[in-house]
Amino acid sequence: MALLQKTKSNGNSNGNINSNNNSDANQGQGQNQNKQVNPPLQQQQMNNMNMHPQMQPMRPQYHTTQEILYIYGEHEDVQGVAHLTLPPGKKFEHLGIKIQFVGRVDMSQAIHDGRSHYDFISLTKELQPPSTLYQTQTSIPFYFRTEAKPYESYHGRNVHIRYFIRILAERKFFPAVKSDRDYLVQLIKAEPRLNEPIKMEVGIEECLHIEFMYKKRYYHLNDVIEGDIHFMLVRIKIKYMELAVIRRETCGDGVVNSNSIGNGNGNGNGSNDRPGMMNENGGSVATETQTLTRFEIMDGAPVKGEIIPVRLFLGGIPADLTPTYNSPNSRFAVKYYLNLVLVDEEDRRYFKQQEIILWRKQLG
Repeated sequence: MALLQKTKSNGNSNGNINSNNNSDANQGQGQNQNKQVNPPLQQQQMNNMNMHPQMQPMRPQYHTTQEILYIYGEHEDVQGVAHLTLPPGKKFEHLGIKIQFVGRVDMSQAIHDGRSHYDFISLTKELQPPSTLYQTQTSIPFYFRTEAKPYESYHGRNVHIRYFIRILAERKFFPAVKSDRDYLVQLIKAEPRLNEPIKMEVGIEECLHIEFMYKKRYYHLNDVIEGDIHFMLVRIKIKYMELAVIRRETCGDGVVNSNSIGNGNGNGNGSNDRPGMMNENGGSVATETQTLTRFEIMDGAPVKGEIIPVRLFLGGIPADLTPTYNSPNSRFAVKYYLNLVLVDEEDRRYFKQQEIILWRKQLG
């Protein structure tokens, strides 16, 4: 369960909900505004209404300098307390207070079916019937017995998977007052029974022939990638060799499940970033490729028969790794690749990409 605590405060002068938990400061602001301006009674009620949901802290926390988010597992129920705060002496008339539990996919760039987002979970409960609030603070517990949460929280370049709790207070003649609180969902998986090694032979005819082997295809997020690279034939002068981890995010109208990998002659880091490409059904697909880490594994020219060991710690990658997403509902996909790059003395680049599957072993 998750409580989002923001350090910055937002005023209520425009009728927005204050995210800060400092009710005394909010009360003072509301009173000063009432001294300066004398709006209608319902407008005063709108300006002085402050509410926020507070989640029960039952799970590990993910926090930065600005906020704290609690983490839920796949089958955990969502529960907490909704706090509605009024300055002393004020009242708030409403047409009913509801709470919503929402799981949403936001696609900012790639529009699917004419919409920038869609909800895969949407549950609503009534917290209070139409009435008038007079108390300085009203606390209402809520509880959602949810089914399995299908996707893990994700924040990418074009795609965001959000889970949040929203409180709505309906009003007569005015828009509803609402407050949102996000939380994270992480899906723990078991290690695959079959985890065969990756072994491939690549090269250029009569010039270069290498064999690379990685011990397995599936890795948890704190795993270690181990393997070796065997030079079978070397007739070009190699200057250095590097290994990179690449994340490719694809979203749009019918995501392409394409495993097209560049090999042979190339440039850059071997990434295949085609933001405006079309899929086989003619739909628009946006693709973003990000190099998460890159390190040099060989410096100097190898000789025939030389073996270069590979050892890469995924837990040391500064970027936030996520599990692999394999085109849920054909709307988006997130995949990871190992990109092996060789550079010769004429700065020509030879690369080969190989997909790896990432999964989550524990929360956090």
